[in-house]
Amino acid sequence: MRNIAPMRTAKIGYIIMSALFVLFGILLLIYPENMGKAAGLITGIAIMVFGIFKIVGYFSKDLFRLAFQYDLAFGILLEVLGIIILTKPGGFVEFITIVIGIAFLADGLLKIQISLDSKEFGISRWWSVLLMAILTGAVGTLLIISPAWGSELLIRILGASFITEGVLNFITVMIAVKIIKHQKPDVIDAKGVWIQ
Repeated sequence: MRNIAPMRTAKIGYIIMSALFVLFGILLLIYPENMGKAAGLITGIAIMVFGIFKIVGYFSKDLFRLAFQYDLAFGILLEVLGIIILTKPGGFVEFITIVIGIAFLADGLLKIQISLDSKEFGISRWWSVLLMAILTGAVGTLLIISPAWGSELLIRILGASFITEGVLNFITVMIAVKIIKHQKPDVIDAKGVWIQ
């Protein structure tokens, strides 16, 4: 029987981080003028923690192998971006919004692929991941192309991007990660294979 602790850890981590992303996004939307340098520190720490959950998810070998399939590389990317952001928290508006925009655009594109894989797999709510991935990618693109729009507007767009990213990850993990307590470990069936 497979150890389900890594799967459960990754799924719970995804859910918690999704909720925190949404909450942080709402705060950025409501109080853009008060976030300043603290937002850079919170952003750096948040994406590094999320990167850890992504890496754990990749190695958890969940039943469907959908939600976490790209999470090793993306988790490492989030760790690197988190370190970069934490070394430049004062350059928040000019620099960090572009970095986060690239990360969220990339995640949106990867989740589009996951949604199409989910459709092929027979998951009926695959379209919800697709729609949210497109929206997340669009908001991430806005962050990349809008560095001259003024800091308050940029922080609000950043807030919207955290909200869409949080909702996207929550939907993805809820529909594509199934934890089966008595799931058997992966085996290779070598019957009928001739080795010469």
